[in-house]
Amino acid sequence: MVASTHWLASQSGMAVLERGGNAFDAAVTAGFVLQVVEPHLNGPAGEVPAVGWDARTEAPFVLAGQGTAPASATIERFTDLGLDLVPGTGLLAACVPGAFGGWLTMLERYGTLRPRDVLEHAIGYARTGFPALPRICSTIDTVRDLFTDHWDTSAKVWLRGGRAPEPGTLLTNPDLADTYERVLAAAQAAGSDRDVQIEAARRAFYEGFVAEAITDFVGSTAVMDVSGEPHRGLLDGEDLATWRATIEEPLSLDYGDCTVLKAGAWSQAPVFLQQLALLRGFELDGLDQAGPDLVHLVTECAKLAFADREAWYGDPGFVDVPMQELLSVAYNDERRALVGEVADVGGLRPGRPGGRVPRMPALAGDESVAESRREAGGLGEPTVRATGDTRGDTVHVDVVDRFGNMVSVTPSGGWLQSSPVIPGLGFPLGTRAQMFWLEEGLAGSLAPGKRPRTTLSPTLALRDGRPWMAFGTPGGDQQDQWSLQLFLHVLHAGMGLQQSIDAPAWSSGHLRSSFYPRDIHPGRLHVESRLGEATVAELRRRGHEVMVEDPWSLGRLTAVSRSADGQLHAGANPRGMQGYAVGR
Repeated sequence: MVASTHWLASQSGMAVLERGGNAFDAAVTAGFVLQVVEPHLNGPAGEVPAVGWDARTEAPFVLAGQGTAPASATIERFTDLGLDLVPGTGLLAACVPGAFGGWLTMLERYGTLRPRDVLEHAIGYARTGFPALPRICSTIDTVRDLFTDHWDTSAKVWLRGGRAPEPGTLLTNPDLADTYERVLAAAQAAGSDRDVQIEAARRAFYEGFVAEAITDFVGSTAVMDVSGEPHRGLLDGEDLATWRATIEEPLSLDYGDCTVLKAGAWSQAPVFLQQLALLRGFELDGLDQAGPDLVHLVTECAKLAFADREAWYGDPGFVDVPMQELLSVAYNDERRALVGEVADVGGLRPGRPGGRVPRMPALAGDESVAESRREAGGLGEPTVRATGDTRGDTVHVDVVDRFGNMVSVTPSGGWLQSSPVIPGLGFPLGTRAQMFWLEEGLAGSLAPGKRPRTTLSPTLALRDGRPWMAFGTPGGDQQDQWSLQLFLHVLHAGMGLQQSIDAPAWSSGHLRSSFYPRDIHPGRLHVESRLGEATVAELRRRGHEVMVEDPWSLGRLTAVSRSADGQLHAGANPRGMQGYAVGR
């Protein structure tokens, strides 16, 4: 089974399974296709976090395909430029590209195929074309003036006669196809051994012609960003050559007869586990899945967990994250007492794990400053509207195979609207460094070689110690809210995967945005109108500032699972009419 946010990626992954590849081969193939067919949501210079189950070793793993800040990226370097936040667009916000190396690491460690086998589908669509989604066209149209006035390399790739393409027209990206063909030529010239080819492909990207093109552009070109001033980037060849994706042990939490596996605190992933640790103290069986009691409880627990995210999460290689305390029974018993019958509409309330005193970012300026930056077009996540209506900020893919492997991946970054296309390569750099704070002493403070605390958060759940379900969604800060709802629907209401994905969704705005300009909306709750007037009225009575959104507008979940009898299941999101689940 393959489920992803685009039908062409799902079908490409399924084609690999049909020819004998495993789940990891299929995920890598689908991932490269997603870079081509959803370029407004991810790209080769973005990031790839994954959580999977390897049937050969009977063990789970986390793939950290998250690039690090450049060696010259210091807080002082930014403040000397007069900046109080890392810009959400342009070259200054670029970390080391993690997506390409992350996918190759998955292929090398867990896959069976060669680089050409997993890249040929993406090359084909980039060369011969793919139908333009309406969202691609509207995104390009939104930044058309930026392209024509400042980012001419992007204009050459994405504009047609100075205009955005029309939905349904065939888009091509021959420069990207050429880039991948050159990478494959280097791989095949290195020899016939699979591992040798993968390493040669990695070197071509991080030490060869791709790295040279990136460093030449970054070092010689001042690029306009949301600060209103052009800036050169900080990324250089040494940053690229010394970076590698890593394999890590997942964090876990038991919930009922399930064990949920997530990435570490270099992502927001543990916030899913913290929400479950709080919800373990409530009786959720029998609650109306679209009713005010469940929505209120889940929302209030989310507020507490996300406050801890802001205070305590950061790259564990740089920050002592008190994760054991944050997930402990005693800590969550204490925190659970803060959940009342009335909505919390004040500020963030982080806890004191192990008696530690939390330190929160003192966002430069007040909320009116952040809002003015947003209204002026200062969006680090431009596919999310100021109203909170998330139009999709990334992509997702889940795969389960007949061998017993299972994997969930949330690739992101390197959006076409985030940074100008590197000449000759066909893709831009990412902007993940916008998630760092330019304030000393915080868990998320900028430091050379540090990973930003990303929002990307795929999930894998075990049942009785065996891989059961892989799932996730695009949505920035909302990912671990919408994914949690799917999980609760399946466990507490007995819904199937598709039924859970189709259920009305909601998300809290009571958190500090991870994206420039880092705004927050205390007490705000976005709900799909399908929750119903009675639920909305009761939530407002309890003090929530309810924003009623379109009936099918929140989340883009996909999921796969393996039941105890060996049956495989999958579901994909109907919102946007492009997600697709396929299998046999």
